[in-house]
This record gives sequence, C-alpha cells and structure tokens, in this order.
Amino acid sequence: MERFHPLHRALIDQRGFTVSLRRDDWEPVIRSLAGHGLEVKRRKWAPPPRTATVLVPLVRVLTADMRPEGVLSVAADLRGPTAPGKATPEQQLPVRHPVKSLKQWFVIDPWLRMRAELRDGSVLEFQVTDRIRHRKLRKTNPRGKIKFKRKSKTVQLVRVIRHLPKGAAHRRPDTPPPAWFSVRVKTGSRMVIRATGKFQGPVADPELTKAILQMTTEPFRWTPPGTITPRRKP
Repeated sequence: MERFHPLHRALIDQRGFTVSLRRDDWEPVIRSLAGHGLEVKRRKWAPPPRTATVLVPLVRVLTADMRPEGVLSVAADLRGPTAPGKATPEQQLPVRHPVKSLKQWFVIDPWLRMRAELRDGSVLEFQVTDRIRHRKLRKTNPRGKIKFKRKSKTVQLVRVIRHLPKGAAHRRPDTPPPAWFSVRVKTGSRMVIRATGKFQGPVADPELTKAILQMTTEPFRWTPPGTITPRRKP
C-alpha cells in the first residue's frame, strides 16, 4: 500500500481527508483508487464504500468543468454515524402508561463537503449530511414484563450553492425546479443560488449521487449557455 497516493491511504487509515488541490492534481488520486482492487484483496484494508459510489464520481464531474488552475476542495468524513462526536446528548421525553421511559438522541453526520472553482468563474459548493434520530423505549406489556424497543429514522440533507461571477447575467428559468427540492436566490452584484433537498433514507449511494448531480444542474438553469463568458487566465 505504500505505492498508493497519500489521500488514498488516508481513506484507508483515517476513513477520510480534508484537502484542496488544483484540478489536475486530482487525477493521480483517482488512478490510485481505481487500482486498489488489483493490489489489495482484504476487505479490512478497503476504502469506505462511499469512496467509489459517491466521492469519486462527484470529483470526476466537477474536475471536468474546471480550469487547470482551478481548485477543488474536499472534506470527506467517511467514518460513519457511530464515530465519536457525532451524537447529541440523550433527552428524556414525556411518556404515558404503559411506557416507562422514552429516550431520544440524534446523530448529525456532515460526511461530505466540496467546493469547486469552475471554468466560467462561478463557484459551486455542496454538502451532504445524514441526520439520524434514535429513540429507545421501555414499556410494560400486559403480562407485566419490561420490554425495550429501539427506533431509528434517517434523513439525508443535500445543499448545493452556486456563486456567480460578479456582474454575471442571469435569467429566471421558464419552469420551476422538481418538487423534491427547493431553490432560494440571493440577488446582488454576485448572485447566489441555493438548492436544498431532503431525502427520507438512508438512500442507496448510487441513487444519492444521481440526486446530487440532478440538484447541481438547477443553479445552471439560471445562466443559459452564452450568458457567462469563461474566465481567462491573466
């Protein structure tokens, strides 16, 4: 594994990384990850599953729309929701007979953030957060025995933000966005378009990646082709 790229090894050893690299510096990372299966067979040394199903596809899509000097920043925390520091303190909720106690706590897992400087001078950011609600219930059944029950509910939040270049022309799309996500726009000298989606999950990783990519197209509908001139290197 010493031949692997340092970020590849970080995904294996630390289950994540935070880094900013120019566009072409991401290609060695992708090549290293693509060759993992040829070098290592043991599952315990494999990168987290979301590396191949979410992280790598999104890096490829973003770098394809960047200038060579553009910077892509990635903060990936793929340790999972059980990692230390992600759970809130437990709360005691009001109960009625036959329930004896009801505890509730949340796990907030912002496991992916990306920021890309695009070819046209705009900046695209997005964040994916898993929000898991846990409840632990203790109750008495009709025979007087104490029973315990656990329930969990996962919601996956995706936020996409595009910062347009200063003074860039824009136009409201002729049709509204899909109903499953909302869009907010901040006008001014540098327009900001935010798309926010909430998914009852957990959603399968390939479907989540597809949804993220669909959401990233919405901010670009506000700048039809030809309304922004690509920035040129001085």
